[in-house]
Amino acid sequence: MTDFIRSRFFARWVLLILWAVAVWCGTSFPSAVSAASAYTPETAMVRLDRADYPDFSDGLLLDNLVHGIDQSLVYLSKLPETRVFQFGPDSYTCRHLVESLVRLRNVVQTRPDPAALTRFITDHYRVYRSVGGPGGGMLFTGYYEPHLHGSLVPDGRYRYPVYSLPSDLVISTNKYTGKKTVGRIQGRRMVSYPDRKTIEADSGFYRKARPLAWVDNKVDLFFLHIQGSGRVYLSNGTFIRVHYDGTNGQPYRSIGKLLMDRGKILAEDMSMQAIKTYLAQHPEEVDAILNSNPSYVFFKIEASGPTGAIEVDLTPGRSVAVDRRVFPMAAPVFFQTRIPVIDGKGEIRRWMDFSAFALNQDTGGAIRGPGRVDIFWGNGPYAQIAAGHLKEPGAFFLLVLDPARMKPR
Repeated sequence: MTDFIRSRFFARWVLLILWAVAVWCGTSFPSAVSAASAYTPETAMVRLDRADYPDFSDGLLLDNLVHGIDQSLVYLSKLPETRVFQFGPDSYTCRHLVESLVRLRNVVQTRPDPAALTRFITDHYRVYRSVGGPGGGMLFTGYYEPHLHGSLVPDGRYRYPVYSLPSDLVISTNKYTGKKTVGRIQGRRMVSYPDRKTIEADSGFYRKARPLAWVDNKVDLFFLHIQGSGRVYLSNGTFIRVHYDGTNGQPYRSIGKLLMDRGKILAEDMSMQAIKTYLAQHPEEVDAILNSNPSYVFFKIEASGPTGAIEVDLTPGRSVAVDRRVFPMAAPVFFQTRIPVIDGKGEIRRWMDFSAFALNQDTGGAIRGPGRVDIFWGNGPYAQIAAGHLKEPGAFFLLVLDPARMKPR
């Protein structure tokens, strides 16, 4: 894998770094955005010859791969068997994708060694490789389920509300384009919904948006908005799960980019942890920096999860967020990248080559085009560190059962 990364990506490294900083911070260069928008499912991936298949070594426990596959099967069970999924130039029915997952699941349950699993994939599956983003590179990032401390009633410590969807928020769908617009009704017309700063300053906002809980840290709440779901731990040791339920429709603006533009954090040092450290050291700047992002997220309580865009539970290390406009959702995939190795103090000591099977089960606003993959890491200290620092190149493959291996009906 080390040789693969060096040979394939070294010549593209400068371009990829610039792209990584822009995309990880929630923005993109105009050329990157237009390039991402130009891809279609037919052009986003190419089918490989078997001689070009990668080594399918998996760095995680195979048991949770079975769980991830089961979640994709739950999603597909709700679709018509004839629904078509596009893999590059080839199309497959939902039934075909289901069979692809079931066969993979059956083999994974036998706990094959890497060589046997590679032989099985090579003999039974077609493999497609993502064409990548600018210059052909892939950018891997991560996200996680944050933990916050909160209460079901406000007090001097727990002062920051986790709001539910407001009663006056309206979503309008253009019947011709399908584009959704978020706002509220004022008089006889629809106007933009208030931005973050206005919502934060409205002491009576709770009358239209019921608080699900109150938390003790404003910055942690801001990052909950970015991650989209999390756990709020209560004083009695229990917790509630809060999941994304909508936004105010205002554009997302990256505070990471803002801090870089102002020279507060260097591009090479940028991470979620670096942002949190800066804000902790400069409390007088917190409100202005957070309010520079007008987007505001509203939540709902769920019994399980977190769930992804296809409304199934996400599996740590096995669920990835991709651009659903170019990649088939629920499909089995395989990725190669690097991940951090941390010590007992929670500090990154080195980066290691890593590969694993996963499932396309989520999307994200910053995940645009065939060159972006966001890995869900679950919750806990490692998940937070991996999600906060991961900005690595790699390779992304999609798998589907060879039609010659399909069972006749």
